[in-house]
Amino acid sequence: MARKRITTRAEIIKVATEMYLEQGYSNTSIKAICDRIGISTGNLTFYFPAKEHLLDILVEMLCDFQWELMKQKAAEGNTSLMAYCLDFIAMASACDQDEIIKDFFLSAYKHPMTLETIRYNDIKKTKMVFKEYTDGWGDTHFAEAVTLVSGIEYATLMTTGDSAGLNARIQGALRTILGIFLVPKEVSAIKIQKAEALNYREFGMNTLKEFRKFVFDIDEQYIEDVYAKYCERVKKPSLEPKT
Repeated sequence: MARKRITTRAEIIKVATEMYLEQGYSNTSIKAICDRIGISTGNLTFYFPAKEHLLDILVEMLCDFQWELMKQKAAEGNTSLMAYCLDFIAMASACDQDEIIKDFFLSAYKHPMTLETIRYNDIKKTKMVFKEYTDGWGDTHFAEAVTLVSGIEYATLMTTGDSAGLNARIQGALRTILGIFLVPKEVSAIKIQKAEALNYREFGMNTLKEFRKFVFDIDEQYIEDVYAKYCERVKKPSLEPKT
């Protein structure tokens, strides 16, 4: 029995996301994606008008992965607050060591579409993590806080020759972020002190390895589910090629 061929849409998503993680988002063109698959650019842009639409789907995969990572850390005995801190540490330390993943994150924070996806998912996450400290906050308050946090995250990743070292950037960013969500200073200090015991670089690279495996192992059904979320966010119906 012949193996069912993966659908063009799912194949585009899988190949594009793998290429973004192999050679960087900025270094991957629509033509390069099409050449690897063996399709025309018109076939690809039928589904995705520009490559940032495909980046948006990879960002959604990252958000899924981060939720799973938080669940795993909770299962290991960490509080949701500590899991949130570990998630941030993994992102910052991975970007500090891997230029390809740094390019992916910085590109995601720069594009309005993908930044909106990050903030949308972060609002859901922060409502859960910080609920005991933010009594009375509504959606608008969380949205304002997440807007500030996304700027702090970007600044932590966007290093220059004058930037502080990784440890100082992580600890400073975490103190500021936890303060935005009204976490008491004594609680914040305990979490940051616990985080300091980690080998940031090893933790970041191990998490990056897990994320790459997560993306490379995805199946067609998962891809279709992520595409449906993408369609819902951009307010467009799921598209099927006309025959």
